[in-house]
Amino acid sequence: MTPAPDVRERVLSLLRRFGWNSTSFQVLEPGFSYWFSDDACVAYVDTGRAWVAAGVPLAHESELGGVARAFVASARENGRRALFFATEGRFHGARGFDSLLIGEQPLWDPRDWSKTLETVPSLREQLRRARAKGVTVRRAAAEAVADPASPDRKGLEKLIERWTGTKPMPPMGFLVRVYPFSFPEERRVFLAERAGTLVGFAGVVPIYARNGRFVEDLVRSPAAPNGTVELLIDAAMRDAQAEGADYVTLGLAPLAGGVSFGLRLAGRYGSSLYDFAGLHAFKAKLRPRAWVPVYLSYPSERTSHGAIYDSLTAFARGGILRFGVETLLRGPVVVVRLLALLLVPWTLLLATANGERWFPAPWVQWFWVTFDAAVCIALLALSVRFRPWLATLLLVLVTGDAIATLVEAATLNALGERTLGELGVVFVAILGPVLASVVLFNARRRMLRAED
Repeated sequence: MTPAPDVRERVLSLLRRFGWNSTSFQVLEPGFSYWFSDDACVAYVDTGRAWVAAGVPLAHESELGGVARAFVASARENGRRALFFATEGRFHGARGFDSLLIGEQPLWDPRDWSKTLETVPSLREQLRRARAKGVTVRRAAAEAVADPASPDRKGLEKLIERWTGTKPMPPMGFLVRVYPFSFPEERRVFLAERAGTLVGFAGVVPIYARNGRFVEDLVRSPAAPNGTVELLIDAAMRDAQAEGADYVTLGLAPLAGGVSFGLRLAGRYGSSLYDFAGLHAFKAKLRPRAWVPVYLSYPSERTSHGAIYDSLTAFARGGILRFGVETLLRGPVVVVRLLALLLVPWTLLLATANGERWFPAPWVQWFWVTFDAAVCIALLALSVRFRPWLATLLLVLVTGDAIATLVEAATLNALGERTLGELGVVFVAILGPVLASVVLFNARRRMLRAED
């Protein structure tokens, strides 16, 4: 349920006074609820088990701890746990709370941007490339961003839909939802265009209490020339300098810096779904003035593992299991590789099975063994490098496998008595290629979008 306009105006008023965190303005975007206490507010999402707050309370610095403890108590009265995601230095060490480092964010002084360009030839080259390809950047009018019927708004919505459709994971919520339309008169949206077509945009929001800017969205079309994102950042930096902003940030680089061993492992093994290292490297090449730590803060009686789980649930839009299934069916590289690895024991099982009991003739058994071995090798090749023709061929073959297995199970394996274990094997034989077909279909469609 979307809060009433007067509630959000009240939040905006508090933001203008107390919005110190880099993520503070994002609480005006859809999906947040608000807890008020006198002259303070906490913006949060309710996962069903926890209230996950975005940053620290909107309150005077001297009252942050007290407001946070009152919020935790209110959550407990409502049968919820509570925590604060993406807190920064001044809340670290607050009484009654522990903090876990979850990454760091870069800071720039926009007045030094021209000097940065002079000292980083690779950055200048990226800007030159984009301009040479005809990319131009302009700031969209707030009225155009607000009007659902305007060409700029329609272009933004189409680009966001296409961009999210190319990602290995489905769109997430909480602080990473891409929605540059809330209070457009308070934000800045820069459009990158080529030959009249929108190929990227940057969404920039204010950090009122520190006279700062947060580039919260950087979205590019798969067809955008190299350097488009850098050109958008250049426009945002120059705009911040012209309007006297004191600093600019590109936001959190998750799992960067001195995070715990467990989080480092998560970053390493989750890289096929989210390129943590690549994101940090991209921000680092822009030569920030400093990196500052970002924390997950939670009541001291809780564990960090529980706080991480609640945070992930907020990003997963309330359901980690459902989000995991959606990710699986989108066919990320790691899932395609997993399909190939699962075929190894399955092919060995086929090769050693009792042919007289399971197949109408020996050649049928060895046809399926050879077929599955070939599909396994092709899936591994596809997971290493996407080839449209190979993805299409695999989709046809695996779909044919699903149909043939279903027919065979209905006409042959259904005859005669089967043990419970054997029926389980038949079920897996049918379900496996069906799921693989869905995964390959979605993977092919997603990768073709990315290459378009």
